[in-house]
Amino acid sequence: MVKMMNKTGVHTRSVSIIFAVSLFMFATVLGSCSRTKPSPQIDANAYAKEIDEWRAERWASLKKEDGYLTLIGLFWLKEGENKFGSDPANDMVLSHGKIAAQSAVFVLQDGVVRIETPLKTGFTVDGKAVSSLELKSDVDGSPTVLRLGSLSFQIIKRGDKLGLRVKDKDNPARLNFQNTEFYPADLKWRTDAHLEPYNPPKPVPITNVLGMESGETSPGAVVFEVDGKAYRLDAITEKGEPRLFMIISDKTSGKETYPAGRYLYVDQPDSSGRVVIDFNKAYSPPCAFTKFATCPLPPRQNRLPFPIAAGEKYSAHVK
Repeated sequence: MVKMMNKTGVHTRSVSIIFAVSLFMFATVLGSCSRTKPSPQIDANAYAKEIDEWRAERWASLKKEDGYLTLIGLFWLKEGENKFGSDPANDMVLSHGKIAAQSAVFVLQDGVVRIETPLKTGFTVDGKAVSSLELKSDVDGSPTVLRLGSLSFQIIKRGDKLGLRVKDKDNPARLNFQNTEFYPADLKWRTDAHLEPYNPPKPVPITNVLGMESGETSPGAVVFEVDGKAYRLDAITEKGEPRLFMIISDKTSGKETYPAGRYLYVDQPDSSGRVVIDFNKAYSPPCAFTKFATCPLPPRQNRLPFPIAAGEKYSAHVK
């Protein structure tokens, strides 16, 4: 076989090999320069303390005087008068020792709710007796909170519906609550991720447990890897919340964790787009603890096809 040579007398094949090796070395150096720097080593003891503190805060939040364990009623309002009291003849009936037979009338007119009630019933706002008052809902940022002994009342808005939410700080579900159970904390489930921004932000319709749909906005997808494969979770923004919120489900849902999925927050990405996602801080939605909540469900794209044995487990608290 005749070997071709160039004008300098060097075999053409040899030149090709040298060029290929040089190109590979250049690409390797370039790749190493552009690769994201590895995360700093996590101190296991410090991380265990962080998780213990997070869990303690989680339990404290559940057991607050106005937490979800205090919910005892949710009534959707119709246009016009909505009579409220312990008498079964009312539109909204709540059997409770502090509720009179004819306690109040909640009037809904053109999206505005007013309470009309005799002063003797004992409703107050900020310590002052109430007989007639326009009530702000939770979409106003600072809802009006009515009080009657250990009870509190406020208006919530879901989609185009307005409802009266009732809480009792002396609810046995709160007073007798035992702390939830968690998987053992595992650093495998605290992982680096990155945010792939949507430009413009992506509309994400979210359906809640009552079948109501709300239009949320996603600034981007949080992308992470498990066993070398990439997965994406659409994050959404919440009013007044600096962190990104994600509603997720996985193959533990309905087995060891709440059937309808779990919630998770992550901090905003750093300047390089890096995000830390910690599934050890995934937790059950309010509907795991009360039938009077209106929990949003995970969108289809946030339903992961593998089990995440991390975060809060579920046992039947709802009665």
